[in-house]
Amino acid sequence: MKRISLSSILIVFILSAPYISFAQQEKRWLKHHISLLTTPAMQGRGYVNKGHDRAAKYVLKYFKEYGLVPVNKDSTYLQTYSFAVNTFPDEVSLKLNKKQLVPGADFLVDAASNSFNNDKIKVTSIDLNKIKDTATWNKTKAAWHTESKAYFLKNTDSLCKHLSINERRFAKQLPKGCFFIRQHGKITWTVATDTIPATVFYVEDTVLPRRVKKAAVHVNALYLPAAKNKNANIIGCVPGEVSDSFIVFTAHYDHLGAMGKEAYFPGASDNASGTAMLLYLANYFAKNPQHYTMVFIAFSGEEAGLLGSDYFVNHPMIPLDHIRFLTNLDIMGDATDGITVVNATEYKKQFDLLQRINNSKDYLPQIKSRGKAANSDHYHFTEAGVPSFFIYTNGGRGFYHDVFDNAASLSMTNIDKVAKLLVAFAKELNVP
Repeated sequence: MKRISLSSILIVFILSAPYISFAQQEKRWLKHHISLLTTPAMQGRGYVNKGHDRAAKYVLKYFKEYGLVPVNKDSTYLQTYSFAVNTFPDEVSLKLNKKQLVPGADFLVDAASNSFNNDKIKVTSIDLNKIKDTATWNKTKAAWHTESKAYFLKNTDSLCKHLSINERRFAKQLPKGCFFIRQHGKITWTVATDTIPATVFYVEDTVLPRRVKKAAVHVNALYLPAAKNKNANIIGCVPGEVSDSFIVFTAHYDHLGAMGKEAYFPGASDNASGTAMLLYLANYFAKNPQHYTMVFIAFSGEEAGLLGSDYFVNHPMIPLDHIRFLTNLDIMGDATDGITVVNATEYKKQFDLLQRINNSKDYLPQIKSRGKAANSDHYHFTEAGVPSFFIYTNGGRGFYHDVFDNAASLSMTNIDKVAKLLVAFAKELNVP
């Protein structure tokens, strides 16, 4: 075995130290923004206590600080629009028998739920496995006394199969009243732009009492019509040598917000991480202008149904047919297993370019190919004919749309390399 001298080890360490330091600096920079975007003050970047407004102001501040300018001389950074949303700004609590449950961790309310308050209500269990058709289901619902009782619904999955609907659509079928549905495994929340008559609780099965006899329920919902829920996409650019052709990066800055006063959804992976990466790229290219104009768009309304990107595509602030390529970033907190590229099969030339860069630099362990999917803000651009990728990372602890998706849960493994890959990819796209 060949002996290695101490001096050789020191030389290798000294030569590699700048790279190590630079990589750690990038991770710290990204983690810093993720941490600030996920503080309780941001209220989950949702629609309680204007969390989405605070997040929008955060992104706008840094766009201006980095030197990005509006995409048109006569325009601003903001593209405003509105949509309705159901919110829970006040108490959301649940006690089953004598057991007080933890909001967000033990239970969630359906995001479209109505208000319901009762300190002591009897609970009746209903086995839905006995209902085999729509007629029997409608007759069963009609017999429920929803003002004097709450109902624990067993085997909802069986009935949903008979009705050919999922559980969230099933909630819309319920009459006004209070209902509990057992959930096995992970419980996830969402944003609702409408309301249902019922108040529906999804309760994690490991915290359920053996037999639920009574409950104390407090849910205070507030439905905000579109006129009372103003939103904004934030758009900035770095002018290039060619002013009317664009390379675009996008990410959504909104998240689920808060469910009552005790549970908020930080949304570190989804999508404070993508927002931080967008800010990183904006900062980099503001210092390193390219041949084509670089455009950076932070969307709101993604969690409510891709509403911000839909509005932009229908009211474009730059000509859509002048976008040479668009890359959407969503979930950028752990690339232990590399990344996945949605639309890779649709834009093989660009996917091959991304692979070639990664192979030459050995940035990531793998880049997975995926076809079309309507799962993030690239979708409406793709449907409008804009060449688009949606890139997300593979790795992490699986926290998604829950109260555990916080900054501390992100490993940031290989995220500095994702940043380098995206920079190199954009530079190659800028070659005339």
